[in-house]
Amino acid sequence: MDFSLTDEQNELVKTLRAVLNRHAASAAVRSAAASVVGYDTDLWRTLAEEVGVASLAIPEEYGGAGFTWFETGLVLEALGYQLSPSPLLASAVLGASAILESAEEEPRERLLPGIAEGSSIATLAWADERGAWSTTGSGITATPGEQGPEQWTLDGAATLVLDGVTADTVIAVASTPEGVGLFEVLDAAAVQRVNTPAVDTTIRFATLTFNRVPARALQLDAERSLERIRDIAAVAVSCLQVGTAQRGLDMSVEYSKQRVQFGRAIGSFQALKHRMADMLVQVETARTTAWAAAWSAGTNAADLPERAASAAAWCADALDKVAAETVQIHGGIAITWEHDAQLVFKRAHSTSQLFGSAREHRRRLGGLLGIIPAPAAGAEPRRRQEALATL
Repeated sequence: MDFSLTDEQNELVKTLRAVLNRHAASAAVRSAAASVVGYDTDLWRTLAEEVGVASLAIPEEYGGAGFTWFETGLVLEALGYQLSPSPLLASAVLGASAILESAEEEPRERLLPGIAEGSSIATLAWADERGAWSTTGSGITATPGEQGPEQWTLDGAATLVLDGVTADTVIAVASTPEGVGLFEVLDAAAVQRVNTPAVDTTIRFATLTFNRVPARALQLDAERSLERIRDIAAVAVSCLQVGTAQRGLDMSVEYSKQRVQFGRAIGSFQALKHRMADMLVQVETARTTAWAAAWSAGTNAADLPERAASAAAWCADALDKVAAETVQIHGGIAITWEHDAQLVFKRAHSTSQLFGSAREHRRRLGGLLGIIPAPAAGAEPRRRQEALATL
């Protein structure tokens, strides 16, 4: 199996790096994260309209570019390296993958073109009050409406909704008497939205509360669809983590060449060389694992669940280790707000809990491989929401 990039993919990465280097330097990233929407709208417009980042995994018949989740993973890796806030994960990954699972053609034809061109921002309301992304239910209940079988009402709440405050298209995971379903919220303005501050200021979460909000069913028997959406989301986060890990390594190597101690650059000390060599191993193995999982997602391979769980566990641990070493190598400067090392550390902390912890994914992988019993439904840690919230 050859994971070397094609000419088109190399050109995509090259273009992304050029755009991000111009428009997403450290000061720009901090300014975007502090803005009302949480990201640079001009940069997002450039990425969506000129590069087409939101359209890559959306089929051409729905206004997309007709590539795969692998190319989307490359974009996320570049964004992760730059630490740039973006609605790509919420909209073109979570929202789009949920809409693609619709049982009817009409919602795909109506909703996906706007997401592909970046003019519409979608999100998926899924995690319950414990911050658990269960494939068997959520904190939202769907009740059949009186206007007909196609009309439903949603009640309850979803936490940790990515870009939930600003999204204009909301897809909700809700429990029904027959099981779990996917629903399109018909009146997004009727949803109560509260911003949830996070450790990583470049990622925006929200709590969405539903009180008899009208909705349309996209799919009522959605457990298997949610398993696939979770796998795609885990792969996407893994790619984001790879990019951030590479940033931490590059920052550390550069600093070790500049910082002088005892009359020598600290990078010349053997102990630090060994530590940075270990960081390189973490980054490269994480990239290989993430790319393999992204390839399985892009080709709809049967081994996607195993590869997604493996990538989610390995990449989260790799970024944790690289971030910790980045802070140590930079010394006292790394804990200051002014230095970007703290952004790498906070990105590691936040993303290590998204869609399940590394421990959960390893347990799930063991179940898929038949090594250990599969985890019981709803067994996610109760403290994930606290881990993602502000310290």
